[in-house]
Amino acid sequence: MSNSTEQAEAATKQVLDHHLGAFAHGVEEILKDYDDRSALVTPNKTFRGREEITGFFKAFLDGADPAFWPAFKITSMSTVRDVAYLAWEAKPWVTLATDTLVVKDGKIAVQTFTSFSA
Repeated sequence: MSNSTEQAEAATKQVLDHHLGAFAHGVEEILKDYDDRSALVTPNKTFRGREEITGFFKAFLDGADPAFWPAFKITSMSTVRDVAYLAWEAKPWVTLATDTLVVKDGKIAVQTFTSFSA
């Protein structure tokens, strides 16, 4: 691997690690990984910019059962250059979910999120 590839993967992993850790600290911390050019693509809607993405995460956090967080478990994670992929579950609420993050300049440029429940 070239140095630039290794640096890109390290930067992507750093953003992913912050994103995962931010949920314990609330919406403001989560939003540090996004900017006004960011987009979050879900099966129902594409959220564009920090304001719309803030609304998505507020609804997600407000709607989560307190027992959801202890049940949260990452089942697969990998980083390739500026892309991070995550598969996770939080049973019984979520049997499988996937997130793909494209990281540019230390921010999540595009994220896709899909979750499946029983």
